Amino acid sequence: MSPALSSLPAHVDSRSLVSSLLGDNPYFQAGFGLMGVGVGLSVFRQAMIFSTVALRRRMLVSLEISNKDPAYDWFLAWMAHRTANANTGSAAAPWLRSHQLSVQTSHEQRKNGSSNALFKLVAGPGTHWMRFRKAWIQVKRERETRSQQLMSGIPWETVTLTTLSRDRNVFSELLREARDMAVVAQEGKLVIQIPWGLEWKPFGLPRRKRPLKSVVLAEGASERIEEDVKAFLRRRQWYVDRGIPYRRGYLLHGPPGSGKSSFIQALAGSLSYDLCLLNLSERGLADDKLIHLLSNTPERSFVLIEDVDAAFNKRVQTSEDGYQSSVTFSGFLNALDGVASGEERVIFLTTNHPERLDPALVRPGRVDLSVLLDDATPEQARRLFVRFYGGGGEDGAWEHIDPQTIEKMGREVEEVVKREMKLGKRVSMAALQGMFIRSTTAEAVQGIRTLFMPK
Repeated sequence: MSPALSSLPAHVDSRSLVSSLLGDNPYFQAGFGLMGVGVGLSVFRQAMIFSTVALRRRMLVSLEISNKDPAYDWFLAWMAHRTANANTGSAAAPWLRSHQLSVQTSHEQRKNGSSNALFKLVAGPGTHWMRFRKAWIQVKRERETRSQQLMSGIPWETVTLTTLSRDRNVFSELLREARDMAVVAQEGKLVIQIPWGLEWKPFGLPRRKRPLKSVVLAEGASERIEEDVKAFLRRRQWYVDRGIPYRRGYLLHGPPGSGKSSFIQALAGSLSYDLCLLNLSERGLADDKLIHLLSNTPERSFVLIEDVDAAFNKRVQTSEDGYQSSVTFSGFLNALDGVASGEERVIFLTTNHPERLDPALVRPGRVDLSVLLDDATPEQARRLFVRFYGGGGEDGAWEHIDPQTIEKMGREVEEVVKREMKLGKRVSMAALQGMFIRSTTAEAVQGIRTLFMPK
């Protein structure tokens, strides 16, 4: 101890010493002391921040999901499902107590044809907490309203999940559960997709698959198209080995109401394929965008372009209101089989007037199989009648009639169609189906003559 300090009286405590040193020190009063204290506190603050960040990085793990990723929609649907369960008193959904909620509206289609709107509450933009597999997870949903996706105009969104590092495995389990729930929701159903900007997006809810045999075509037509599509799907390696572009085009032509679109929809469902609808008259659709869409079609999907004759009549595309699209005929041909066109693609074209189509469009390589789906034949009318009225014990049937009587009445319908066709008249399958839906067997047999029109 220094002589100066040792000479201090014993009753002077350390607090008085510090006070005298700091309070009477001219350098401290000049600001150097306060600056030193400030620097010390700043260093301490930075050390605490660094320690907190390091501790957070070591103990926490985060998972970011953007709305560009398919898992984003899966996760939101999974959240909505858990919310619905919470409303019924089963699994808990802690974000229901949040003040930041979003609503998801879906339409439920019943078997009897009626529908109902369902509203599900999910966590909106903000910070929420949830518990999954005994692990607490922070759910932070952020929406960037100042910047939007270029083509679709949808705001950028992200969902960030944060949990303890020891519980990082729950992320994989959560995503698997969300994916499996999405797969189950689409199982046995047909997904319709439409262009949304430069991407394909599902349109509405998945629909129940229509049985292929429910679309009654002329004898052998359905089997011919189905076998050709199946053969193409089986021969991918054959195309690759020979350097042939792996794509195929179909043209279904015939009068309105002959079942062209219905058959394509049923065929896609029977093969568990999605159906991508493309309207060439859509505003904003240009050659480059068309090539991009056809080159990036979703896996296991058919592309359907309806009424292609109306889109390109005399090589000019004009909509009903006089608007001329920016898609050119040459651009459409290049999108089908040009250098920049995609592969692993099946395209269906439909038209009511094949004679209006340019020969450059229907040549092999662009249209590989052309099939006529004409007005109802006598045999078609009989099969459609038997299908509608057979099995009279089903719920909602007009009447119960034994199979033998149904077959007999079906032959009567067949004879009526034969006689009318000899007189130069025609009837569409859509007209027959409309009558069979609203009529009893006797009314159908008697009233079928009123449906015929001159050719």
